[in-house]
Amino acid sequence: MIHARFKREHSGFSLDVDLCLPGRGISALFGHSGSGKTSCLRCLAGLDRAPDGYLQVNGELWQDSAHGYFLPAHQRAIGYVFQDANLFAHLSVRRNLEFGLKRIAAAERRIALNQAVELLGIGHLFARLPATLSGGERQRVAIARALLTSPKLLLMDEPLASLDLKRKLEVLPYLERLHAELDIPIIYVSHSPDEVARLADHLVLLEDGRATASGPLKETLLRADLPFVLEDDAEAVVDGRVINYDPTYRLLSIQLSGSDAVLRLTHTPLAAGKPVRVKVKARDVSLSLEKACASSVLNLLAATVEHWTLLDNQAQTLIHLRIGEERLLARITRYSFDTLNIHAGQALWVQVKSVSLLASD
Repeated sequence: MIHARFKREHSGFSLDVDLCLPGRGISALFGHSGSGKTSCLRCLAGLDRAPDGYLQVNGELWQDSAHGYFLPAHQRAIGYVFQDANLFAHLSVRRNLEFGLKRIAAAERRIALNQAVELLGIGHLFARLPATLSGGERQRVAIARALLTSPKLLLMDEPLASLDLKRKLEVLPYLERLHAELDIPIIYVSHSPDEVARLADHLVLLEDGRATASGPLKETLLRADLPFVLEDDAEAVVDGRVINYDPTYRLLSIQLSGSDAVLRLTHTPLAAGKPVRVKVKARDVSLSLEKACASSVLNLLAATVEHWTLLDNQAQTLIHLRIGEERLLARITRYSFDTLNIHAGQALWVQVKSVSLLASD
């Protein structure tokens, strides 16, 4: 468990957060520019000292201002990845990595050079200088160098922000590998909803230096008391497992957790049994009292209404639905709501017009 409490005033900005984050997996700090994401990260790293602060990382105390204790940044077992790779331009990839490795005494190293290289897929880059690398390759080297410090906490400050879409898609699978294969808690700062939905286990929403919400990703995305849930881009993230692939139509079939419900989407082949995460936008979900016999919509799922929220415009409602262990949102008109006589506990059919595959472990 990570307990972080920071109060700090500077340059007309106030940071006031009190967070309990999981001791493993990826916790995302999400918010608009100026919301306090980087300020919070710098306090976690010890680069900024909050006059009123407390930080404990999986049982290790790093700050307790009430008792005058502050562990300096250079003594904290952290890895820090910035927006820019910040590699040493005059050193080869191998020597950049060795710089990270040499920061840690041999007896304290928990990640070996070959392990970091394999995780980030950078072995073929060893002899090259940073100037000859693509942006995605430089970031992968920077992440590997941070890992070679054997951190007990890995901080990532918008590591994909400077990359174009192609390079982002190149790096994201490697971030997923870190999540799946390493037992190191990661604090990931981003203003990209897709990155957060794809990578995070835990979500912290920051606004004006304060945490407006903090909790497991899938639950927090559905909270009706949060403004973004009521916006046009409201969405749900669900987990499932690949059950088969139809090469004729290039359709991937995914069984949702805790039910027999299956989502199908156009995709390249994935191995049967592979865990995946998908995103479904509320505006792409429609409801019916009966299962359609003939429809161009591929995904027809039995669901139960949990509750509903009347949106501010009074013309639409947001319906919360359960399918096995997973939950979806549907955005429908009030006319449809009244016509279908929507009520809690009601069994009906969900028609999903579009599904986006986010991640596969």
